[in-house]
Amino acid sequence: MTLWIDDASLPDAFDNVRILRRFGRRKLTHVFHDVDGTHSLIRDWPPVMSRVLREVVAGGLPDGYDADSAVARLVGRVGVEPLEETDRFCVESAGLSALTQMEWAIRRGIERGSVALDLPADARAANAKIVRAIWEGRERFDDVPEPESLRSLLREHTPRLFRLYERVLNGACRDRNLAAARRDPLRWRVPGAMEFMEMLHAGGVKNYFVTGAVIPQNAAGVPEGGMFDEILAVGFRVGPGELVEALHGSTWSEKIPKDEVMRRLCRQGHIDPSGVLVVGDGRSEISAGVEMGAVAISRLPVGAARQRQLHEALGTHVILADYTSPRLREMFVRE
Repeated sequence: MTLWIDDASLPDAFDNVRILRRFGRRKLTHVFHDVDGTHSLIRDWPPVMSRVLREVVAGGLPDGYDADSAVARLVGRVGVEPLEETDRFCVESAGLSALTQMEWAIRRGIERGSVALDLPADARAANAKIVRAIWEGRERFDDVPEPESLRSLLREHTPRLFRLYERVLNGACRDRNLAAARRDPLRWRVPGAMEFMEMLHAGGVKNYFVTGAVIPQNAAGVPEGGMFDEILAVGFRVGPGELVEALHGSTWSEKIPKDEVMRRLCRQGHIDPSGVLVVGDGRSEISAGVEMGAVAISRLPVGAARQRQLHEALGTHVILADYTSPRLREMFVRE
């Protein structure tokens, strides 16, 4: 059995779906899916991350910044006021590795002087360029010469800040929503997501979840906790031959941006990117999918005007609000 993706019979707009760029007829073999916001609604992360990042940009990294008392204070401050710069950053950086987003806040704090670090003028200029580059979607800067003092600070505080963010997220919404999802998975999935995934799986396609989050693993290297718990809570089965083959993301010891995750999967699995479909709501996976030559589908709410503008500029092929359109199935043909 072969599953083809074909846009020939469909108009440019139907139901809540818009075809922006025609991709023709292709044989599908693999689909790389983002998780949060694309299929799962458990994490209401932007206001949480905005508050945590703002704390660093404005206040630096004082002693005890990740103490239990700081977590409780930040949980109580989530969403209580607009935070112009970090609110906008969270919208425009969606899809980047969460570790990169933490790095941005630290570097921005250095730029503003809230994070105390004595740097020469050329290093400060390079740091300012990286701050802007992250906003524009870049994640790797290994080729930029920087003082060891800065690299050491980032190595120590980037994962530490991410752990703080996760604790604030848990207290603000994630733990409560996870418990609710276990009771009622349907409410916490993007409408039509399960049926869409099952249709792809039934057509012989291998589905993979890719995420910008850190994926904790047990001693045997099996994912546990965090994002993995959320995937199970909303009803997706994960494992070889299951609805989703595997979950891939960063580890505590290695930041792996989503574009690198997808390229690595193609390289290691000898996968032709022209037979890949990328489904996501972040700029990272959509940009990488377009660059790789895959078909890209952006899952963005109707009201997400800025995100839709960004994704259209990135070259996404399709934007849809959810997966409920009956005509969406006409895009996929089993032969």
